[in-house]
Amino acid sequence: MREIHDRTIRKFLFLFYRFFIRISLKAQYTFFMKKILNNFAFIDSQNLNLGIRSLGWKLDFWKFRIYLKDKYQVRKAYLFIGYIPGNQSMYKKLQEYGYILIFKPVLINDNGDVKGNVDADLVLQAMIDFCEYDQAVLVTSDGDFYCLVKYLYDNKKLKIVLSPYKKTCSILLKKTAREKLVFMNNLKIKLCYKKKKHRSRTKP
Repeated sequence: MREIHDRTIRKFLFLFYRFFIRISLKAQYTFFMKKILNNFAFIDSQNLNLGIRSLGWKLDFWKFRIYLKDKYQVRKAYLFIGYIPGNQSMYKKLQEYGYILIFKPVLINDNGDVKGNVDADLVLQAMIDFCEYDQAVLVTSDGDFYCLVKYLYDNKKLKIVLSPYKKTCSILLKKTAREKLVFMNNLKIKLCYKKKKHRSRTKP
């Protein structure tokens, strides 16, 4: 009986040791991968902004930058945005949040609508930096980027495509990105901008 008891204990200790080593290696691998991954984000700012606003809420760009870093290991985030002279304070804040701004001249039509097409600039930057990043995170719902998405996907360089709004996301983009497509509809709690409430002074 003593021999059977000792054998059972040894077997239990051996299984526990294997389990512990497996968990430890998995944790080390996860930490190591998060530490060394060097992903870049390429953000179509107008598409992102309009898409989120159509959902009825406003994006907090500071929270979004942190989200990209923590969720997708984004070390460098390009924000492609139309340049309007009166928005310098906003541009400064975005840079302080950690975005690299790539400006595009804008056109203002008779109705006062602003149009700045950033498609070519975004694709060009993604190709210029192609060898510098491990994988790319593309933030858009625009089907004009399907060629870029396909190239990145085929070369295993596509981390994810974040589409601001499911209903307005291009069918072509959905087919090209396949399982690498995620919609931002359910991120309101994490990324919604909330105005800070100022405490009113009480009278002495």
